Amino acid sequence: MKSHSGWGSLKNPVKFKIPTSENLVPIRLDIEIDGQRFRDAFTWNPNDPDSEVVVFAKRTVKDLKLPPAFVTQIAQSIQSQLTEFRSYEGQDMHTGERVVPIKLDLRVNHTVIKDHFFWDLNNFESDPEEFARTFCKDMGIEDPEVGSGQPLNLTFEAVPAIAIAIREQLYEIAIQSVASARESRANKKGRRGTEHLSASKIGMPALDLVKLFGIKSSVVRKKRDWDVYEPIVDLLSNEEVDALEAREERIAR
Repeated sequence: MKSHSGWGSLKNPVKFKIPTSENLVPIRLDIEIDGQRFRDAFTWNPNDPDSEVVVFAKRTVKDLKLPPAFVTQIAQSIQSQLTEFRSYEGQDMHTGERVVPIKLDLRVNHTVIKDHFFWDLNNFESDPEEFARTFCKDMGIEDPEVGSGQPLNLTFEAVPAIAIAIREQLYEIAIQSVASARESRANKKGRRGTEHLSASKIGMPALDLVKLFGIKSSVVRKKRDWDVYEPIVDLLSNEEVDALEAREERIAR
């Protein structure tokens, strides 16, 4: 079975990279100081100079009128996540030819978004942001509970939220692929078949998307799962949102 986009096989691993066209780091912040909480999620280019982290932190605190103490905490949190990401750079990883399940279960203001699909790890031209834009357009995502009685198009907020959720899961899979490559090397002189088992632990078995589905897209919805895993977009009432946020606060504390 030929690899059509560059992921390393068991014999020929590639260097660590999130399987997307842009190797962006998903950053998630959840910081509380003196009873004031700041949460955000976004992507960061790991090639940007570290000095940009402090600039971003200062600008965020200024724009949101947060206490000055948040500058240090925001900068440290971003830098810590970037350091972790960079610790994998240059390391071998492999997955073979596989697709992996991706699940969405998130809330954007009053809108709950749920979906389940499969992502082709071998397509290094995949674009989570483009998928998110198409998803929002197809689902007509809007939130009539927000604003002054007029429907508010949530694409501006939902697109990055969906894309980041996808990138976070692909990042975790890439990390596991590094661990799989390490285990393969460690067991190179061990029992035959260990390497294949290790790779299989981190997702679905090898699949040929073109042969099975007749497409080269990164996103796959298996026909037999359409009824079970069709996209769901629900609108919540103010009371339901308040209850969810109170529960999230209790869990966070």
